[in-house]
Amino acid sequence: MFVSFFPRPRLFFGSALLWTLACAAFWYAAARPFGHHLGFGEGGETVGISAFWSPLFLWFYLYFAACVSLFASVWQRIAPHPWARWSILGSALILFLTYFQVQISVAVNTWYGPFYDLIQAALSHEHPVTTGDIYRSFLTFGGLALVAVSVGVLTSFFVSHYVFRWRQAMNEFYMAHWSALRGVEGASQRIQEDTMRFATTVEGLGVSLIQAVLTLVAFLPILLGLSSAIRSLPLVGEVPHALVIAALLWSVFGTGFLALVGIKLPGLEFSNQKVEAAYRKELVIGEDRADRAQPPTVRALFADVRQNYFRLYFHYMYFNVARIFYLQADVIFPYLVLAPTIAAGAITLGVMNQILNAFEQVRSSFQYLVTSWTTIVELLSIFKRLRAFEGMIGTDTPVPAYGEALPAAE
Repeated sequence: MFVSFFPRPRLFFGSALLWTLACAAFWYAAARPFGHHLGFGEGGETVGISAFWSPLFLWFYLYFAACVSLFASVWQRIAPHPWARWSILGSALILFLTYFQVQISVAVNTWYGPFYDLIQAALSHEHPVTTGDIYRSFLTFGGLALVAVSVGVLTSFFVSHYVFRWRQAMNEFYMAHWSALRGVEGASQRIQEDTMRFATTVEGLGVSLIQAVLTLVAFLPILLGLSSAIRSLPLVGEVPHALVIAALLWSVFGTGFLALVGIKLPGLEFSNQKVEAAYRKELVIGEDRADRAQPPTVRALFADVRQNYFRLYFHYMYFNVARIFYLQADVIFPYLVLAPTIAAGAITLGVMNQILNAFEQVRSSFQYLVTSWTTIVELLSIFKRLRAFEGMIGTDTPVPAYGEALPAAE
């Protein structure tokens, strides 16, 4: 699954994580201040798309490219891999695009403050507000939306190609060992379907995880700053950094609650694929042999499929009840937290919307496992199948080069 696409996966992922943390720490400790001496100053807080070509952003782009180039060149020397350009540089590009999308969300949150304060001023007649003022705010948002849509489309396009390259790498690796794998139950399905689903699911979960982490990094300081207006929580009383504490506790509760409720689902999904594979195999063999796929055998195999599906339906029923109940409560939770502050009139409409958006971003990041649980369950079942599949071959076998002819099956 991984060795076909990444060079020495365990060492690679560990080094990538450590290098990312080191580069992030060096950025805040030294590189970012050093940018001032090179003329890449902070500038003021800019509302709109011009923030993305401000001196600080341009300096970060150069710094990110330098870090990626150094990391990729070292790995290319110590462990050359036929798919290194996609697995290393492609992963770095996805990381950058995800970071950029998070920064767009930060820019939109910054826009919320002055826009809703402008609306409040117009409705309460605090000071004159013209139609042109409102239209200019819309144009600012339109620019941010245009950038968000463009980057989102390009990211989706690139990720689709990235996922297919990963699937191609797995396909070539498994087909190079077809003689050892052809006797495994459901071998054709695992190569044709499971490789596709595994690459797609891992990439989707990976991008979501990176986005959740980067969102926390970007929005936690914002939420901490906005927490100065919120000093207490309902039923709890005065708490330091009340908004952050509330988002964390609510998300931890939801994650633990749904993980406990859905604890049986991964095993059932795995069993489901096993009985489906056995049923499919008998039917495929029956296409060529008259003595196979006889009604009693097919009836027994389908009975196993039916029994497992009904068990799966039952467990998903109460899991979905718990999940939907939690997500519905999640909609009103930030208003519940802000209720005393809103009633006291301690914040403006613009600040309230900034708080709600930042709170939503932080809370949704903490709830990564809640929103991804069903996908994680599916991934675990695919992982188990491919892991058992790979048990038939040696992990030290060289990876076929890109475009290399595959050996003929014995």
